[in-house]
Amino acid sequence: MKIAVAQINCLLGDLDGNAAKIAEYAQRAVEEGASLLLTPELSLCGYPPEDLLLRDGFYHACQAALHRLAQQVHGITVVVGHPHQQGGEYFNAASVLQDGNIIATYHKHELPNHSVFDEVRYFSQGTLPCVFELEGIRFGVNICADVWEAPAARCARDAGAQVLLVLNASPYHIDKVDTRQDVVRERIDDIGMPVIYANLVGGQDELVFDGASFAMDAEGDVTHQFPAFEERLGMVELSDGRPLPGEQVEVLRDEASIYRALCLGVRDYITKNRFPGVLLGLSGGIDSALTLAVAVDALGADKVRAVMMPSPYTAQISIDDSREMVELLGVPYEELDIVPTFDALQGTLAPLFKGLPSDTTEENLQARIRGTLLMALSNKTGALVLTTGNKSEMTVGYATLYGDMAGGFAVLKDVSKTWVYRLSNWRNKQSRTIPERIITRPPSAELRPDQTDQDSLPPYDVLDAIMACYVERNMSIEQIVLLGYAEEDVRRVVKLIRIAEYKRRQAPVGIRITDRSFGKDWRYPITVRYQDGF
Repeated sequence: MKIAVAQINCLLGDLDGNAAKIAEYAQRAVEEGASLLLTPELSLCGYPPEDLLLRDGFYHACQAALHRLAQQVHGITVVVGHPHQQGGEYFNAASVLQDGNIIATYHKHELPNHSVFDEVRYFSQGTLPCVFELEGIRFGVNICADVWEAPAARCARDAGAQVLLVLNASPYHIDKVDTRQDVVRERIDDIGMPVIYANLVGGQDELVFDGASFAMDAEGDVTHQFPAFEERLGMVELSDGRPLPGEQVEVLRDEASIYRALCLGVRDYITKNRFPGVLLGLSGGIDSALTLAVAVDALGADKVRAVMMPSPYTAQISIDDSREMVELLGVPYEELDIVPTFDALQGTLAPLFKGLPSDTTEENLQARIRGTLLMALSNKTGALVLTTGNKSEMTVGYATLYGDMAGGFAVLKDVSKTWVYRLSNWRNKQSRTIPERIITRPPSAELRPDQTDQDSLPPYDVLDAIMACYVERNMSIEQIVLLGYAEEDVRRVVKLIRIAEYKRRQAPVGIRITDRSFGKDWRYPITVRYQDGF
């Protein structure tokens, strides 16, 4: 028999649209000879619904959509994920649809309550197995986090399951495919049965779901590996309950996977929220260059607009490199000289600043003029402003509120400066996109004469390593120093992280690519006296 895997991109809350897509995939699966279709976790409503799950009306609407979908299913059995209300309790559920009926419903056992997950906030814990028989094979159902622990899979095995079907909404981060497969292999070692793993694909606010669905046999060998970052109807053929070797694409690694995640995150945020396009400030620096490249690859040049806004301190090579890049990409481009506006604002403020030296106030004025101009263009055209700051800058607060932080979506919010360089070099290997001088020249905000980032920050390789240890691995100052980093640098970076929290809280949402981004999985107080130390 054939099992179809619906690796689909769901629009959160579009119950009719998601149901129609599931029905379409079911029909395609029938045409390809499949007897069973497996969909991702909460595929009927999209994931994560967050506080929509606190509204009874949402459950009622989902239940009605589920019954309508069931009536459309004929000639194939479909396993569909949905939220479920029963007896005053709420569950993350999966129902088995067959011949117009709902023949079984499973409630997720393991409710993750860490990182970006808040399922304990919304759902009750299931305790019972769900096993159904089709063409002589007994299938067990698990949902996502269930396979990360032993009990739910064992429960299915003990109830007679021979093949485990797993619905997933597992978000992307670097090397996540390997992590998932290691976990599933560990589970197979325990339960001794094949696993078919269907994962959601698509962008949802800061999260990107990469798909990369797969199947493993009872020995833990991968028999099927479906593509990442795209919708796919995959087919897994079973013989005597064992998956036969089938489609196996190469797993994307490092730069290739991160870049695809960024493109998918941008594309879905813009299209699902119905923005006509995007615009961004192009500075001649590497961050805005990479952001522009991602935007064009995600949306097409006709949906992207770049604006260069030179100040008195903007180098001519920054303007020249920006012009070259927009020519390479075919992007609409304007130059708006901010010098008259900058002079006017300084003149207005001169009486109040009399006798005071120039400092970051004047630097920030330039950034805020640019932010104001970009937001004015956004208001007038409807295009969303993409901010261009990276994770290294957000870590230490090297950004201006209401200036370069002004915008609606932060493409590089979870991308360190080190990764910015790696991604830029990788993109240029695919085709020349970013002028080489943008990559090789020292990074600078160009807000004062001869300024470089390293005037006030440690070298980015040092900063990024300390940031990764402290932010992503929760290491203490002492532990980081023991790795060989200068105590002065570590204390300086940690102090900057602490005092920049108020800025990060006001930053736009941005794409998550690590397992610890400045978003759902970073929840630190702004007002706090505790300081890390030895």
